[in-house]
Amino acid sequence: MRVILPKKTLWELSRLLVDGDGDVRFESGENHLFFDVDGRQLVSRVIDAQFPAYDRVIPKQNNKSVEFERDRLTNAIRRVALLSSDRSRAVKFKFAEGTIDITSSSPEVGEATETLAVEYAGDALDVCFNAQYVLDFLNVAETESVRLEFKDEMSQAVMRPVGDGGFDYTYVIMPMRV
Repeated sequence: MRVILPKKTLWELSRLLVDGDGDVRFESGENHLFFDVDGRQLVSRVIDAQFPAYDRVIPKQNNKSVEFERDRLTNAIRRVALLSSDRSRAVKFKFAEGTIDITSSSPEVGEATETLAVEYAGDALDVCFNAQYVLDFLNVAETESVRLEFKDEMSQAVMRPVGDGGFDYTYVIMPMRV
C-alpha cells in the first residue's frame, strides 16, 4: 500500500507512539486511514495524489564534499544568521583551502563572519544558503558530524549525517542567488 498522509497526521501519530507501547494497528478505508494506538484512535484523510519523483532532484554529479562537526556548524550559523537580512536569511559559505568562512550582512545591522577549519582542498568557491534551511537539517541530524556535498555555486547541494548515530537520509538544499 502506498499512500501520502498529511504532515499533521504523522506528527499526531508520533505523539501517540511516544505515549503508547509502540503497537500500532491500522485499517484503510476508501479515502481514510484509521490508526489505533493503545485504544486511542486517529483518523486521517489520504491525500489523493502521486508522490513526486523526488529522486530526480537529488544531484548525482556533486564532486566536492566537506565534513563538519554538527554542533560547531550549528552554532556558527546561528551566530552569523543574527545579522542576516530578515527577508532572505542568507548566509554565504566561502570555501578556501583548509577553511570555510560563514558570512552574512544586512545594510541595517552590519556584517558577521565565522571561520571554521575544515578539510577542503578544492577551488575557492562561494555558495549562499538560507540559514533556516541549513539549521532545519542540523537540528534533526543525530550524528556528531555532517557532510555537505556540492558541485558549484548554482547547483543543488546535499547534506547527510555522517556516522552510525542516526538514520541514513539525504537533505537536498538549493543555493540562493544573492
